Parts: sequence; structure tokens; C-alpha cells
Amino acid sequence: MKKISDYTVIYSDDDIVVLNKRSGLLIAADRYDEDAPRLDIEASKEFGKLFAVHRIDKDTSGIVVYARNEEAHKSLSMQFEKREVKKIYHCLINGRPLWTELHVDLALQPDGDARHRTVPNKKFGKKSVTDFTVLANCGPYTWIEARPLTGRTHQIRVHLAENKFCIVCDPLYSGNQKPIRLSEIKKRYNGDTFEEKPLLNRLALHAYQISFSHPKTNEMVTFTAPYQKDMDSTRKQLAKIFGQDPLNSETNESEN
Repeated sequence: MKKISDYTVIYSDDDIVVLNKRSGLLIAADRYDEDAPRLDIEASKEFGKLFAVHRIDKDTSGIVVYARNEEAHKSLSMQFEKREVKKIYHCLINGRPLWTELHVDLALQPDGDARHRTVPNKKFGKKSVTDFTVLANCGPYTWIEARPLTGRTHQIRVHLAENKFCIVCDPLYSGNQKPIRLSEIKKRYNGDTFEEKPLLNRLALHAYQISFSHPKTNEMVTFTAPYQKDMDSTRKQLAKIFGQDPLNSETNESEN
């Protein structure tokens, strides 16, 4: 029986399925953990056989697209290979950048160390490009939009880390894995700090939006994945305290 919290369905037809997955769920088989929970296995109980056309990290929440037949699989795979698919991620980082936009072009080598992390490597790495934009400044945190133009493993996380910023609760690329607690950001917190549950205690990275040509109609389609409950609760609390909301640019402009 499918766990309701594993994913929600954004869209489905005879050719594709678009899902919004929770953090901590693999989207396909993993050579390092063959027994880990997998989205494709869970979703196949509802949709039948699914073909993976791209990957997002296990710890990342958000949009995942599957093909439902071989023809759709071929079409979507080619679009990803040719970099015709447009992807947008949202993340919450520790700190406040001095830049509002940042273009990162830094070659990366996946599985480059003993912890299976991706590492910068100009000689052996593959071309990796990400564009970053500040969405909202919220005290000790900043909401960032990331547009990866290539699809390397952990690309967004490494490109940020190499520019001295880390995503909240990143277990691999951050020295600061401290969860976000309301008591630490709200001046007048009336709750019990000993019983308090964190607003967010997992990697604050979300695959927010994706655009591609539908494999059957060739029409350009765009799908958006709402933030997961923990990330959205964090957004609302930070917006209430600091007046900045990554999903409301007009509010942010009026505050600046």
C-alpha cells in the first residue's frame, strides 16, 4: 500500500507521469543502497511500469517525471541529453550573498572522494553550469532560485559550496547541519524549547518547476511542484518574521 506522504500526482496521461516526491526517497535503483525506498516502485503500483528519464537526489524533494512507454521514454531522454529541458530549483541557504545573480561554470567530477561526493575537477570533470538568483533575504537565511543548465550529480549543492554558501541541513557539503527552529528566529517565542520540533531538519532543496516538449503532442508544457509541508511551513514563518517570501516577488520588492 502506497504511503500518502511519499508523493502527490501533479499530472498524468498515457505517456507521462509527473510527481512531487518527498525528501529521502530514491527515484530509481541505487548501487549504494539496493534496499532503500524507491519512488518508481511505489508509483508503479498506481501507474504500472514507469521509465526513468532523469534523476534528482534522494534528499531533494519536488518534481520527478517518468515516461509510461518506450516512445515517450526515448523522446524525453533525448530532450534531457540535448539539454532542452528547463529546470528550476528552490533552496534555502545559510547566510546572505552579496550578489543577486550568480553564474557558475565549474567542471565537476561525480563520486570524486571516499564519501561519494561530487568534486570540482578542471582536468577530469564534466562541464557544469548553474545560474543562481536571490529570491528573498530572511535574516540568517536566503531563498535562492537555481537553474542548472547541465545535470551533474549534486551540481547545485557543489556550485553553492564552492562559492562559500551551503544549503540548510546539507549532510554532505555543509559544516552546518543545524535544523531551523522557530525559537531561534522569533524574538518572542512562547513555546517549550525542550519540546519544540524543528521547522525544517532535512536538505532544503526542492525541484520546483520543469518545462519540456510533450512526447506525444510536441507542445511545450510546464509543471510546478508546491513546496513540501515542512519547507512551506518554514517559508511562511520566515515571511511572517522578515517580510520576504520566495513565492511573492512583489512583496520582496516593496520591502527593499
